[in-house]
Amino acid sequence: MTRNLIAFLFTIACFTHCGSSKNATATTESLAANALQPYGRTRLTTDDRLELISSAAHFSFRFNDTACDVYAALPSGLDHNYLQYELDGAYQKRLRVTQGNRPLHIAVPAGAHTITIYKATEAQTGALFIQKITAHGIQSVAPPTAPLIEFIGNSITCGADADTSEATCNTAAYHDYTNAYMAYGPRVARAMGASFLMSSVSGIGIYRNWNSDGPTMPQVYEKTGLTADDKDTWGFEKYTPQVVSIALGTNDFSKGDGKRPRLPFDSATFVSRYIDFVTLVQGHYPAAQIALLSSPMLHDSARTQLQNCLTAVKNSVDAQQGSAKPVALYFFEPMQARGCSGHPSVEDHAILATQLTPFFKNLLSK
Repeated sequence: MTRNLIAFLFTIACFTHCGSSKNATATTESLAANALQPYGRTRLTTDDRLELISSAAHFSFRFNDTACDVYAALPSGLDHNYLQYELDGAYQKRLRVTQGNRPLHIAVPAGAHTITIYKATEAQTGALFIQKITAHGIQSVAPPTAPLIEFIGNSITCGADADTSEATCNTAAYHDYTNAYMAYGPRVARAMGASFLMSSVSGIGIYRNWNSDGPTMPQVYEKTGLTADDKDTWGFEKYTPQVVSIALGTNDFSKGDGKRPRLPFDSATFVSRYIDFVTLVQGHYPAAQIALLSSPMLHDSARTQLQNCLTAVKNSVDAQQGSAKPVALYFFEPMQARGCSGHPSVEDHAILATQLTPFFKNLLSK
């Protein structure tokens, strides 16, 4: 064999080998954040990152591989935050997101899979930005077309102080204990095959918060980021809930932090502000069934007083609305919560969801 022929064959072999390696690498695909189809309060940033805002805001994707990489980022000043995920419909765990560019690597058995990523924490904890996801054969998955329930509430609705899998109580940051996926609202929705939207803020009330006069839920509800200083107004035309659940009042009854002066609970102001808020919600969702929930954390006279106030709100709203659906009421049984700082634990949320599911199932059937 001549020297020229040997050189020619070596060149062909090298070209073939290099081409095969390049093709193998190219099969790893990237799904941009602006191609995702999220559910919940989210927005695209000017650099096309998906900002997850509200508790349990989520999106799904499918792929065929042994792993995927989720590129997530935090705003400056936030040390860490949490995502959590389902694999093929089964809950897995929370994922800690820290500063830096290292992706979250999710290993799975070889084959085709669907993953749903949820924001584990609430809006006030800070945003989570999704940049892209990489895997073989990756595709965005649209949310299911199922009846929608919106859950408006406070820290209980957020699933705050419920999860001690990361740290024992009082040893870590507030959001280290938050598990939105395991809160009563998402549990109820999953039990009925419904979709859900969370509009909840820790410490918030109708006319006052747990240790301040505001901003209260009526002041932040129409803001995309659920904060008074957010300049974006939420696009309520994006979703059409069949049921809107409102669970507020625990913080209005709070004795405060012991540092700021705290007046006694004002039932007249509470009822008046609550009526206005229900009317505001109905203005955005005129066909929705409104459901007012009491608080499992209130006991004795406070529990009775809240129930009386909610009944007064229902009666007033029903009298004003005429042909609209009558407001529904649900009164929790008192609970001795086992989570941190007097909040329901993950296990307690399972109990609350079991109690609530027949109530919501009846509302969705109407």
